[in-house]
Amino acid sequence: KAHHSPLGVCMHTSISEILKEKPLNPSRRSLPCLAQNQIHPQSLSHVLSMPCTPDDKPQTPVGLGSEAVKDHYGEESDAVKDHYGEESEAVKDHYGEESEAVKDHYGEESEASAYKAGRTDKTFLIQKPAIRAKLEARGTNPGQPSGLMFRDGKKRIDYILVYRKSSPLVEKRVTFERNLRAEGLMLEKVPSLTNTDIMFVKIHVPWDTLCKYAEQMNIRMPFRKKMYFTDWKSKVMRRQIKSWLPSNPMKLDKEALPDLEETDCYTAPFSRARMHHFTINNRQTFFSNSTRSRIVHHVLQRTKYEDGKSKMGINRLLGNGTYEAAFPPHEGGYRSRHPINTHGAQNHRHLLYERWARWGMWYKYQPLDLIRRYFGEKIGLYFAWLGWYTGMLIPAALVGLFVFLYGLFTMDTSQVSKEICEANTTIMCPMCEQNCKPWKLSDSCVYAKVTHLFDNGGTVFFAIFMAIWATVFLEFWKRRRAELTYDWDLIDWEEEEENLRPQFEAKYSRLERVNHISGKPEPFQPFTDKLSRLMISVSGIFFMISLVLTAVFAVVVFRLIAMEKFASIDWEFVKKNWQFATSGTGVCINFMIIMSLNVVYEKVAYLLTNLEHPRTESEWENSFALKMFLFQFVNLNSSTFYIAFFLGRFAGRPGKYNKLFNRWRLEECHPSGCLIDLCLQMGVIMVLKQIWNNFMELGYPLLQNWWSRRKMKRTESKERTGGGQNVENKVQLPQWDKDWNLQPMNAHGLVDEYLEMVLQFGFITIFVAAFPLAPLLALLNNIIEIRLDAYKFVTQWRRPMPARATDIGIWHGILEGIGVLAVITNAFVIAITSDYIPRFVYAFRYGPCVDKRYPQDECLRGYMNSSLSVFDMGERWNVSEEQSRYCRYRDYRASPWSPVPYDFTLQFWHVLAARLAFIIVFEHLVFGVKSFIAYLIPDMPKSLCDRMRREKYLTQEMMYEAELEHLQKERKMNCRRYHHEWP
Repeated sequence: KAHHSPLGVCMHTSISEILKEKPLNPSRRSLPCLAQNQIHPQSLSHVLSMPCTPDDKPQTPVGLGSEAVKDHYGEESDAVKDHYGEESEAVKDHYGEESEAVKDHYGEESEASAYKAGRTDKTFLIQKPAIRAKLEARGTNPGQPSGLMFRDGKKRIDYILVYRKSSPLVEKRVTFERNLRAEGLMLEKVPSLTNTDIMFVKIHVPWDTLCKYAEQMNIRMPFRKKMYFTDWKSKVMRRQIKSWLPSNPMKLDKEALPDLEETDCYTAPFSRARMHHFTINNRQTFFSNSTRSRIVHHVLQRTKYEDGKSKMGINRLLGNGTYEAAFPPHEGGYRSRHPINTHGAQNHRHLLYERWARWGMWYKYQPLDLIRRYFGEKIGLYFAWLGWYTGMLIPAALVGLFVFLYGLFTMDTSQVSKEICEANTTIMCPMCEQNCKPWKLSDSCVYAKVTHLFDNGGTVFFAIFMAIWATVFLEFWKRRRAELTYDWDLIDWEEEEENLRPQFEAKYSRLERVNHISGKPEPFQPFTDKLSRLMISVSGIFFMISLVLTAVFAVVVFRLIAMEKFASIDWEFVKKNWQFATSGTGVCINFMIIMSLNVVYEKVAYLLTNLEHPRTESEWENSFALKMFLFQFVNLNSSTFYIAFFLGRFAGRPGKYNKLFNRWRLEECHPSGCLIDLCLQMGVIMVLKQIWNNFMELGYPLLQNWWSRRKMKRTESKERTGGGQNVENKVQLPQWDKDWNLQPMNAHGLVDEYLEMVLQFGFITIFVAAFPLAPLLALLNNIIEIRLDAYKFVTQWRRPMPARATDIGIWHGILEGIGVLAVITNAFVIAITSDYIPRFVYAFRYGPCVDKRYPQDECLRGYMNSSLSVFDMGERWNVSEEQSRYCRYRDYRASPWSPVPYDFTLQFWHVLAARLAFIIVFEHLVFGVKSFIAYLIPDMPKSLCDRMRREKYLTQEMMYEAELEHLQKERKMNCRRYHHEWP
């Protein structure tokens, strides 16, 4: 006989009972999805596959007549009324305020006694080693409950709430918890073993409540295993080819990791009326832990704690101090005394640590399905994007390395470098007004060779390659995202209508209008108020940007002062390499200013975003992310823009130098170009910033957790000296206590994680022509970054709420904007900052190759002499010797003996015209190629589109077949026919 649960809808717990008698001949694609029981490690099967709790078992046997259909589907079912109706006295006795048992068990009147009992309860005390060893040998330990279960050892913990007993907001908490029980959740309170003021509220979701909210939230659950029809010959051939090829060392061993076998099943929105469609082999594992946590979070967000429209939600209670924290628990510890290869994983957290977060797994692919299953789709998409970005950096890093090696191998044979190194008789004009003397061009031989490493013939090619690479990266990421959303069953997922932020409701509670989506009245922000607040926010943004520019101006002044000091210092080594010394010290000071201002920018962005009063949390996060990006992008790149496009452009000429405040002479470029200054700026800031970010991401949480453990040990020692019992041991603490001692996830979510990578993406694309090693440094950093973030999420942070998402949000638009800006800046860097265009004009207009055919290297012979102008310093420095009367400087100006001294030459105008023409041609060519590539690459693979269409067709057919099978089975059991509409 079949049994009904109190819901009147849970008629079958397994589809296998239906398939025993087959009046129809089901197709091969209607096989049951049995992969659910394989999603947990084998070593946890005895814990996670336990029988249903008494609350979950069917209770009322039902006859097999036509009334069963009524009880199963109709609203006339008395069982449903008894279970859900307001008339049910059992519900009142179980959940209502009239129940004295509930008051005695959960009420505030019994908290003190419960806490005192908890302090001396043997459950929470560490057993003596001998007794504990005996209990472990027997396989039972009654004095130590599971860290993931209630006291009865049967109900699993789905969520944890933390509050302080000293908090005065007792009434709100009691009302909130009473309403949670009325919603169907089960609560249990326990004291903390590390802090006498902390209490934990453990939350469990019974099966009936899970079913109810899974249906309300349209959670898709599996009901049939996917069957792929392929040609067996091609399949055998592919297997043979794979057997001949060596195995990929980057792939994870799926045999050792059964959790990586994703349940490849057709899914449909869960429905209690169609419970028989879904494969429910085990109620404890049908809904994953992340799904259960998401359902609890959904209830917590919509439960009231006071009378009133806006008096609801756990976020408000966390904000006003009613609760200290709310988080889903980790699935146990992440370390084990036994090796995972022989004893298996203890839990998913242990599996993630061993196969993902350990440093030894740096070369392996990420287990994205397991990450998504444990942390949710939003965090899974972040790591998928980070892994995809890191993988796409490999070709960019290789090409950049080849360009650098090309410059390295041709450094000694470069015509420009040879002319500079051999210019022993070329006297250059003094670099400062006081205490500086003329110097020989050959003294800067090393500087010229280093410049050739980054400013060579491969620079233009690499800039074009990186512009196209950025487009290919973004287009193929769209395809990868489409595949992930399909595999993770997010294609038809629609984001729920978000709740209003408490600050928004409090501010505009008196103004209401009907929401066009929900049809309910809600507070709204008038347009005039929104516009005025937006203008204030924009003004604040411009003020902060002006502050950045002021800091850059201060660095420029420092460089001017340092240039004079280093050029006139008595230390010969510094005096000879004064340009390196000036650039190096300027970059280090600039980096310290950047990191200092970042702290200020975060606080200002937070204040400005709150000033705008965004309507929902997603709007707040997008607004905050955009401000943080603007602030940090300008802060990080403003000095780089100055060096790339302004350094040496307004210095003037000898005898008529432009001075800042009529005191300091403006800085000018080296005779071999300004690109080496830009390269040094990018290299130093990129390396130092990555080191600092990695320290803040891992080192700072480690220090915080170490400090919290030290305080716990001090508390323990005080209790010992005071005669207390030793209840403190990190290994023996229950899981909720361990999680409470971890650091909470960043309050801004993944904003900081994305921001760091997006700024890095800008660094390797916007000025990549000046620093071809940037992709290689980014690749090395990201390999470390993936494991750092993994280690942080698994070991140092509390488990975040498993949120869902279908893309990376506002960051994709920012990445596309950076790709457009990168084309423009690289065009200007090649045309203005580097010497590529002047060399090109000289080789084909003024060089020896104009009339005669010489090898390519010979075409630049005499280029250095052509790019230097002559200045007569006899009158100014009272020089009488003919050989030292004239000095050279970098510019295209007429000689002092020409009819118009120091006027721009024709070569200057030719170079300027060539630069402008190159910018226009480069931008149009690259933008055209980018648009063509974006047009050629569809956002979704054709094979995926075909699979989606076929799955939609098969899903409808299988749902229809399943309904027919169910109806025929019931007809056979009832021995009579009846009509029932689908569904």
